[in-house]
This record gives sequence, C-alpha cells and structure tokens, in this order.
Amino acid sequence: MTIIRKALVSGLISALTAGMACELSAQTFPSKPIRIITAEAGGGVDLISRLIAQGVGTNLNQQVLVDNRGGAGGAIAGEAVARAPADGYTILLYGSAIWLAPFLRSNVPYDPVKDFAPITLAARAPNIIVVHPSLPARDVKELIALAKVRPGELNYASASSGSSSHLAPELFKSMAGVNIIRIAYKGTGPALNDVLSGQVHMMIPNAASVAPQVKSGKLRGLAVTSPSPSALFPGMPTVAASGLPGFESGTIAGMFAPARTPSSVINRLNQEITRALAQPDIKDRLFTSGAEAVGSTPEQLASTVKTEMMRFGKIIKDAGIRDD
Repeated sequence: MTIIRKALVSGLISALTAGMACELSAQTFPSKPIRIITAEAGGGVDLISRLIAQGVGTNLNQQVLVDNRGGAGGAIAGEAVARAPADGYTILLYGSAIWLAPFLRSNVPYDPVKDFAPITLAARAPNIIVVHPSLPARDVKELIALAKVRPGELNYASASSGSSSHLAPELFKSMAGVNIIRIAYKGTGPALNDVLSGQVHMMIPNAASVAPQVKSGKLRGLAVTSPSPSALFPGMPTVAASGLPGFESGTIAGMFAPARTPSSVINRLNQEITRALAQPDIKDRLFTSGAEAVGSTPEQLASTVKTEMMRFGKIIKDAGIRDD
C-alpha cells in the first residue's frame, strides 16, 4: 500500500471513528449532571437558569446544576464555557453582555461567535420608555418633538455602562436624532429613584422593574421596546409603531455550548430546553418576573446575536462607550 493510500485510509478510519463517537455521545447524552453557567445569583437571568434547570432535570431524570459566575461584564462566565469540554455538559445562559463585551472591553478572553455554539434563545424581556409625569410628553412622538426643541436639556438615567438601560436610550437618540444627556448610576434602583423624584426626566429600563410605578401613575409609560406589543403591558404601543420604525431593544437570554459540541448534542439540548420553556408553570413564573419564554432554533439565536452585534456595536462605537 502506498504512503498516500495509507494516509487516505487512516483519514477515513479517523473520520468514521469520530462520527461513531459523536453518534454514541448523542445516544447516551446526558449520562451525568449538566452544569449551566450564568450570571450572579438573584438576577433575572439567574431565575431563568434555575427554572430551566428544574424543567430539564425533571424531564431527563438527570441533575442540572446552576453555577453563578458573575462579574467582569460576563467575561468570567464566557471564558469558563468557551474553555470547557465540547461535550454538552457545560453550557452558558447569559444576556447580551456576552456578545457585546468585545465592543465594550479590552482583552475579552473569548470570541462571542467562534467560541460558542448557539442552542436556543431562552427568554426576552422588553424595556419601556418611562418619563416623570411632570414632563409634557404623552407619547414617543411628543417626546422626540420636545427633545428637538430643547436639545441637551432633557436627561435620562441609566445603570452601568453597556447595560440595556444605557444602550436603549443611546439607540433612541441615534434613531430619533435628538440630544438627551445621560446621568449614570451604579444600579437600576438609584437611577429609578431619581426619575421617580423628578430629578431626572426619563429612563428606558427593563419593563418589569417599573411595572408597579407605571400602573400606579408614579411614572408615565410611553411605549415598550419589543418589536411587537408585549403581554406584560396590554394596550401599550411599541416604540417602532410610535414614530421610530425598526426600533428594538430589551434583555435577551441565550443559551450556548462550547464551539465544536456535536450537532446531535446541541439538538438534544435544544429539544429538552425548549420543551421545558413550553411548560405552563415555567412560562407563568417567567411572565410573573417580567420575562417571556421563547425557545428558538439554534439558527434563530445565531441570527439574533448577529443582529444585536451589528445594531449595538455601531451605537457603542459611535457613542464611545467603554466598560473597562
């Protein structure tokens, strides 16, 4: 047998062996506990992780653990999963901080596209434009008109740099062509307090964080930022339908495995996670917390991440936003 023929035969055997190993892995998966790495304990993404862990664990009769790795803008959790074995036993559930990190920080220890295999878009929660009742704007068009006649006079409150409550107003400013000044806070709570007191004019936070204040009239809700009306605020229009076509923002929680995880394992994870998200009790718990269960294909999550990176990457660059 010639050297070339030996090499070809060896390569074919290796490919067949690898394929058989992947197929066997899919047939036996999962044979041990699965670990979901996510953000710090107590937040919305942590709740989503625990509900999914409960649902998937029960359905598979296998332990699913939640491992909180908050900090560094998602870099700690992202690196842990990117470097984990590509076998489906270590997966990631995180928000946009994971794929927007390279735009905001230097030396991010992973590539958000090359180092992860999308599994499913687990849940989403819209933002909502709220203003203090003293501001003479009752809808988005009036807010834009007011900002244009008072350039640089209106301000908005936001949490940390690169957060949803920061990027949503910057997207609004860019698309509306207005100049509204950012007042930065260390967290949503202090930011919201100053909007409630009237010291700051407006905010675009996660909808659930201000639902009681909007319903009580302490804040005026103008529109939700989801692409279509949200069941969280029945009857409230979207920003896109209120004068800014194409506007969309919010909190998105996606699930990923390390790159090179066998597609058969990805498909099994997708099947079990979307099955859990479709359970009425889990959907109800998420809805009560201000999020809506999704459950998508891996391709749909990949497309969502690509769109977010294009939309907000430009906003971050143009506004010079950093979170180093």
